[in-house]
Amino acid sequence: MKPISSSFAKIFNNEGGIFMGAQREAQNCKIGLFGVPFDSTTSFRPGTRFGPSAIREVSNGLESFCPQFKQDLLDINFVDLGSLEIPIGNPEPVVIAVKEAIKKIVSLGIKPLMLGGEHSISSGAISGLVKKYPDLILLQLDAHADLREEWLGNRHSHACAMRRCLEVLPSKNLFQLGIRSGTKEEFEELTNSKRLIPHTRGKKAKELQNTLTEFKNKPIYLTIDLDWFDPSILPGTGTPEPGGFLWDDFAEIIDVLKSHQVIGADIVELAPQLDHSSISSILAAKVTRSVIMLLNQD
Repeated sequence: MKPISSSFAKIFNNEGGIFMGAQREAQNCKIGLFGVPFDSTTSFRPGTRFGPSAIREVSNGLESFCPQFKQDLLDINFVDLGSLEIPIGNPEPVVIAVKEAIKKIVSLGIKPLMLGGEHSISSGAISGLVKKYPDLILLQLDAHADLREEWLGNRHSHACAMRRCLEVLPSKNLFQLGIRSGTKEEFEELTNSKRLIPHTRGKKAKELQNTLTEFKNKPIYLTIDLDWFDPSILPGTGTPEPGGFLWDDFAEIIDVLKSHQVIGADIVELAPQLDHSSISSILAAKVTRSVIMLLNQD
């Protein structure tokens, strides 16, 4: 039998940096982190293709111990598989490549954590998960609804990310937390569908807790567009939106999710070159640390 790592040899390029505390070999690992350096549909300020490498580069500036989880990354078996080998140009082949990579990862009993890159890649992840998890629930943290049918003539634009996810999500259970920007039609849909979960900055995430009560034992995929955070603490993103959230709000959401079955996640839309202080990248790396520990929960 071939070793697990050989299964990924032609899928990922792992010659770059590595996330703090990660292994390069997938044997005995519960979580598989990988990057998708893609941003061909970004519609305002490009640069998210540099996100995965920036998160890895600054991760060693953090402590490996997380007080919220009372865990240390050095005690968790997780692998940094590197960056997905993707074609340059149209998003459709990239979405397909993500789907196949996710299918390979979950077939080996590993939970995927994908670092973007732009948000269009999320539909590929959902496509790769639904055969194993037909009752999958999608939870989105984002400033934008991402429910457009198309944007600038592209159905796979990052502005259409959740619309494409809904098309491949059998349960149609999408919950969108903290959305504060979108078209009139998008907000009408959010209201009518009851998918929008409000969150008040500085408060407990009670609305999320109440919403997820009936889905206690269902698998959840968490997609985090980093523009969910307020630009005052994370300016390094292509489409910043004032009125966002702070770290304590994110920690409250993570506390709710600790008691649920989170089986995969992505962290997208970091454009590190737009923040020369690297604070945005550091915050993204800290989000990554928390999500790794969330995925490590039984």
